[in-house]
Amino acid sequence: MKIHALGAAAALALAGAAPAYAQSAADWTGPYVGGFVGYSTGSDDGDETLLFDKDLDGAYDDQILTPAGTNAFSPGFCGGKANTALAADGCEDDDDGFSGGVRAGYDWAVSDSFVLGVVGEVDFTNVTDSVTGFSTTPANYVFNRDLEHVAAIRARAGYATGPMLIYATGGYAMGKVENSFTTTNGANSFTATSDDDKADGYQLGGGVEYNWGGGWSLVGEYLYTSLDVDDHNIRVGPGTAPATNPFILAPNTTGTDMIRSNDSFDVHSVRVGLNYRF
Repeated sequence: MKIHALGAAAALALAGAAPAYAQSAADWTGPYVGGFVGYSTGSDDGDETLLFDKDLDGAYDDQILTPAGTNAFSPGFCGGKANTALAADGCEDDDDGFSGGVRAGYDWAVSDSFVLGVVGEVDFTNVTDSVTGFSTTPANYVFNRDLEHVAAIRARAGYATGPMLIYATGGYAMGKVENSFTTTNGANSFTATSDDDKADGYQLGGGVEYNWGGGWSLVGEYLYTSLDVDDHNIRVGPGTAPATNPFILAPNTTGTDMIRSNDSFDVHSVRVGLNYRF
């Protein structure tokens, strides 16, 4: 809802700012640089869970059982960071955040009305994506991702009418994602065995750009970013836990590997920006 409201406000502001004078697609041809600010929010992933590899065979298809044979994670899971060790107390929402960055690009007029171009940019943001599992102990197990920045190179195609360019855009994106893990379980040991902070993916979106003249133009756009994040694997070891601990029950007393079920980080962003054309 916040993204839609911000997008509508940006569109109205751009419409009010547009001067009324004749312009052709050829006036968009050439290089440009610019900057932007915006607001980003992660997709709702409330159905995400944790996955377990109890026999350490590389397949995360096991259930963690208590000595009595019941599901040790029967309290369930939630999207977000746990408020307490109890599932009944729920989880707090993921953090959205403001963003800002710089871009450079080049556009070509391929006809009287159509424009093709390429743009590269870096967007600095702060969006989190967390999931929590709850055990019967009780204890919580929280996996968190923090998107710090995204670099992208995209194509764009637009229709020029007067001082306005209406465009669609899409291309490759690479983000830096900081992974972290916390738990209220003080008995077992927890060690990250894989933690790659690079994530590859793509961006899709669209926007409008108004040429004020003198080389300056105002931009409003929406972008959807989808990044494929490598597994942040946590090895749960014996620590000081007794032999009856569900993570180290025989026949495998070494421990259990644990990951989150969703390997994508999806972000919605609205932005306003200013470009200068040479």
